[in-house]
Amino acid sequence: MTLSLAISPCPNDTFVFHALAHGQVPGAPAVTVTYADVDVTNTAAERGAFDLVKVSYAALPWLLDDYHLLPCGGALGRGCGPLVLTRPDPAASPGASGSRVTGAPDRADLSGATVAVPGDRTTAYLLFRLWSAGRPPARIEVVPFHEIMPGVAAGRYDAGLVIHEARFTYHRHGLTALVDLGEWWEADTGLPIPLGAILARRGSVDPEAATGWIRESVHRAWADPAASREYVLRHAQEMEPDVVKQHIDLYVNEFTADLGEAGYAAVNALLGRAADAGLVPQTSNSRATAWTS
Repeated sequence: MTLSLAISPCPNDTFVFHALAHGQVPGAPAVTVTYADVDVTNTAAERGAFDLVKVSYAALPWLLDDYHLLPCGGALGRGCGPLVLTRPDPAASPGASGSRVTGAPDRADLSGATVAVPGDRTTAYLLFRLWSAGRPPARIEVVPFHEIMPGVAAGRYDAGLVIHEARFTYHRHGLTALVDLGEWWEADTGLPIPLGAILARRGSVDPEAATGWIRESVHRAWADPAASREYVLRHAQEMEPDVVKQHIDLYVNEFTADLGEAGYAAVNALLGRAADAGLVPQTSNSRATAWTS
């Protein structure tokens, strides 16, 4: 038996899945790994392309009929939310669209601005849509993640929605954070930010067994961080070792081992608010709370 697994090349995913991907989890089957950005895996999961797959929590309403949500291995936490970035003093520097971004972060005016986002079913974009509800609309362009910050810096976009290691590197592009959507979410809900989920395809893999394999892989990663270092750096898209460490320390946390009550509450709050706003299909709580559903 060989299982197919799709994860991102980001350090948190390669750190977490190193042991499972390298046959170091007792009792786990062999695994073939595909590395892809989450916008790609969201689409692939709709086709049932993988047995185990990392997706955005925002994509769950389209996937839970065919997949179980697993309680471990994903990305959820505090202080790790997406950022909306602009050029400094944007009122004096119109972008390619000729619009200007103005206002304080809690009431920023993005009306008519061109905003680059990493995918239309990413959690980052869903949080952006919830945050911007009631404000005049911006023009949205879906852009590969690695092109967003250079594009904003060059004036091709008025603002960019970024995730992951961009929290540590955006200042290198001469950009400033207009709003931290994680801070907004936490202040508004008191809950952590649900970013990336691990799903197991129904009828393909036993979710209880998969939970055990992934959780063991997480614990092995924590027990011996040096074991995965070369593998993580090889896939880290030219990130410096100190940025890689910051990335892992932020995104691999207690929720990676077990979502727990707060984690499931965050998932249901995100999907419930989004459904009430007409942004995603309605999802029953039982589907979004445990693999036993």
